[in-house]
Amino acid sequence: MTAATLTLPAERTKTSPLLLAIILVGQFLAILNVNIVNVATPTIRDDLHSSGAGLQMIVAGYTIVYAVLLITGARVGDLFGYKRAFLTGLALFTLTTLGSGLAFSTGWLVVFRFAQGAGAALMMPQVLTLIQRNYQGAARAKAMGLWSAVISGGIVVGQALGGILLGLGLGWRIVFLVMVPIGALLLAAGLRVLPADVGGGRAGLDPAGLISLSVAVLLFIVPLVLGRDLGWPVWGWVSVGLSLVVFVAFVWIERWVKGRGGRPLVDASVLRAPGMRPGLAVLLFGPATWGAFLFTSALHLQGELRLTPLQSGLMLVPCALAFAGVGLGWPKLPAVLRRRLLPVGYVVAAPAYFGLGLVGGGGLPYAILSALIGAGLGVQVAVTTLATERVDEAYAADASGALLTVMQLGQVIGVATVGTLFMSQGEGATSIALAGLAVLAGLASLFLARPKLG
Repeated sequence: MTAATLTLPAERTKTSPLLLAIILVGQFLAILNVNIVNVATPTIRDDLHSSGAGLQMIVAGYTIVYAVLLITGARVGDLFGYKRAFLTGLALFTLTTLGSGLAFSTGWLVVFRFAQGAGAALMMPQVLTLIQRNYQGAARAKAMGLWSAVISGGIVVGQALGGILLGLGLGWRIVFLVMVPIGALLLAAGLRVLPADVGGGRAGLDPAGLISLSVAVLLFIVPLVLGRDLGWPVWGWVSVGLSLVVFVAFVWIERWVKGRGGRPLVDASVLRAPGMRPGLAVLLFGPATWGAFLFTSALHLQGELRLTPLQSGLMLVPCALAFAGVGLGWPKLPAVLRRRLLPVGYVVAAPAYFGLGLVGGGGLPYAILSALIGAGLGVQVAVTTLATERVDEAYAADASGALLTVMQLGQVIGVATVGTLFMSQGEGATSIALAGLAVLAGLASLFLARPKLG
């Protein structure tokens, strides 16, 4: 790659703010797609006659695929070009979003949701790379600020927009179909605006690692999702046991790939860096509560409390706004204060989760407690930074990829486990489980909050 190739994008972006708009709107759609569906789950259940397991797979299927393909998606961009990877992912995402909106059964909706996750996994990693390659100095700082705002904004808008769209009486399909013309417009603009690059990276895709990790995740998640409806069959427990075996095989495969001079999907040496292991624990338990809360709250508010989709979505707006406010304000705090206040977030979230079981009737108390949950979990924006601060620069991307993958899997596990508990035991038991997971995240965060890690 020539010097001219490297400097051309930076020159173009001085007069092309449209580049930033295209990639950030693409990222926004991918994040919106996680949360906008939560509010629609009761309506989907009634229209498609979905089981509880079907609803869990509709919500979690997107995140499962996104999680396991995230690192691979980043490497595809490195190998074949970031523009090509972003636009291919966007095209797949847009087409499968259309398919989701037209799906005539739960099974087909789950299939399209899985494919949507693949498109997001190919598109999303390129956004940060394109910002880093095409913006410098103050322009890059501004772009990174907008990047963070879009992540938080997608969470806020997803909950509210889902309720607003359903409140129009157009049915659940509109939450998908509204994104299709936007995706098509981005594709047309991206073909003209995004700077060309040739790829040629040497990272490698590690297909053996990808396959073994995917199999391990599916063997673990699927029986948890289907178990309640099927009466917890023996094959489900066997599947969970096999998932542990396959995960051990994945670890062995990664060591073998590294031993042969390749680049494994997850490098064990990255995980041994100070801060990584507690960071992984925090991003497993904390997001597990978040994903489960958003999933179960929609079912509780629209099912047991009989709120309309619009009322349900608006009830969660204080939570999402608090999450976004803390997430955006956190980086502005002094570094020492950010570190020390990290566990405080979970100290706030855990009793708020527990309190939900005591105010199951909704109303203002429910909104206040949900806002406290959002504010408490907003501290998670600091976890990746603290966990990777002592990782060798050469492995920084791999470390961030591992943390983000675990964060997504945490949400999936939360939906699968706590979602199943909600459907069998109700809001009271669910609130206790969410509080317990928040306590585990808080305990792990204590190790990140120490000024010096071992």
